[in-house]
Amino acid sequence: MDIDLVYLWVNGNDPKWIAKRDACIGKPSDKQENCAGRYADSGELKYSLRSIEKYAPWIRKVFIVTDEQTPEWLDTENPKVQVVDHKEIMPKESLPCFNSNLIEHFLDKIPGLSEHFLFANDDMYINRPVSPATFFEADGLPILYVNRKPFRKLALYLRVRLLGKPMSMYQLFVRNASELVEKHYGKYYGSKLHHNIDAYLKSTITYTNEKFAKDFEPMLQKHVRSTEDIQRVVYTYVAMAEKRGHCNFVSHKHSFRLHIDNRRLYEKFERYNPLFFCMNDSEYANDADRQCAMEFLERMFPKKSQFEK
Repeated sequence: MDIDLVYLWVNGNDPKWIAKRDACIGKPSDKQENCAGRYADSGELKYSLRSIEKYAPWIRKVFIVTDEQTPEWLDTENPKVQVVDHKEIMPKESLPCFNSNLIEHFLDKIPGLSEHFLFANDDMYINRPVSPATFFEADGLPILYVNRKPFRKLALYLRVRLLGKPMSMYQLFVRNASELVEKHYGKYYGSKLHHNIDAYLKSTITYTNEKFAKDFEPMLQKHVRSTEDIQRVVYTYVAMAEKRGHCNFVSHKHSFRLHIDNRRLYEKFERYNPLFFCMNDSEYANDADRQCAMEFLERMFPKKSQFEK
């Protein structure tokens, strides 16, 4: 079984890219969904690839989806890695695009992508050896790692109706996916992705895009995240509904999310020793937090990978 890996990557420090973004949507706000930290690049991808080479060397090929950018340290002559521009997979009406929710709807358009593939953000890492069986069962179907949220629909209702608290943008993205799948399949899936490397079948992405084409159409011109976005968890929910995957409920001891502005989480990381972890930047992080995160990653993955010049 060939298994590829897809990343989304952006260098938010690039003046050319900054000018393009500002001309399209203006300067980023201090809100989480469009804050500067969402586009910041501190070299996370380099360390993520080091973790891949160390713990998942069986990956066939790595695809890095970008917007007319290439990491300066990347060895583009290595046949195991390929940079894919937004123009190669997205329609003109969606460009330029600063909305990762939308970009993720076109992963199946990547030329040469294998049927079985993994998807990761550049701040996601593997902490221990993994095998193809970590992500796909013997029948070839993906293992769907999610956090158990059995009363999510009720919790969101109570949050908004009784407590008067608006949902976060991320909660809206996931709720939109849940309601769309419920409309078509009659079942509400409230589980959230484990916020780390996820496994997919390319055919399930294509099937879902075709099935929900009219529902996805309003997103095509959303150059930045909006409350109407449908998060890629929709592909996981369809896989559950169509029995195209195996659900596996996990905890933070399996997939740990380390918010870099909270230094106490480094101690929890050492205690849990999770299989996967994510170094999450946000509007609360500062340059000192980012420097601390990079020093941590350098200690974790000091060895240069084949993907680097």
